[in-house]
Amino acid sequence: MITLFEEDNHKNVMFSDLTSGLMIQSNQHIIIYNDEAMILDPGGHKVYSKLFSGLSDVMPSKNLKYLFFSHQDPDIIASANAWLMISKAEAFLSELWIRFIPHFGVDEFVSSRIKPIPDGGMLINLGGVDLKVLPAHFLHSAGNFQVYDPVSKILYSGDLGASLGADYDVVENFENHIQYMDGFHRRYLPCNKAVKLWVDMVRNLEIDMIAPQHGAVFNTPEMVKNFIDWIEWLPCGVDLMKEGFNIP
Repeated sequence: MITLFEEDNHKNVMFSDLTSGLMIQSNQHIIIYNDEAMILDPGGHKVYSKLFSGLSDVMPSKNLKYLFFSHQDPDIIASANAWLMISKAEAFLSELWIRFIPHFGVDEFVSSRIKPIPDGGMLINLGGVDLKVLPAHFLHSAGNFQVYDPVSKILYSGDLGASLGADYDVVENFENHIQYMDGFHRRYLPCNKAVKLWVDMVRNLEIDMIAPQHGAVFNTPEMVKNFIDWIEWLPCGVDLMKEGFNIP
């Protein structure tokens, strides 16, 4: 467990080592304010038991108020039913994916606690702080959201900023770090137009840290700027397609 921010009754923690074997590495983030907690992208079935056990070092499980799902991928959402069954938490997910989540085995009597996020985003009040749920559609999901915490000034960016294969939790050398991000972003993002729309939005926020769902955290304003400047002009997805598909 890594503490990203702590001040008075506000704490932001990250678990980065709960995945194993063939599972893609993923981070589980928790925001706590005034004894209310939100888990962001809680992970799959095998992560659930480890994260639940780790919660005891952070807070009582009865303080879990919200679950946030940035999009519909199984490494984010597959444990939804387990969390809803052991808590009274409400969950938030893009309205595009509400009718898909039952395929992960969500029981009908807890499904009413999964609330749709409208396309334009929303505010979620956690212990007196309004967390901003920001639209980040097509980065990389058609219905995709991020969370900005105005107290810690952390942007939880989901798959944007993800890195694969680095053996560290915090980016210290940005140029060296690009090798762990480049392939993922070029393939999993659909086009640079969506990226530029995101950049135009987040440059209006005061961001001290970007915390992705995979890999290392950009933990200073300088590193945040480096990432935004890098991705703003990155060709990706259909930008890179030079020819059509071939029939095998």
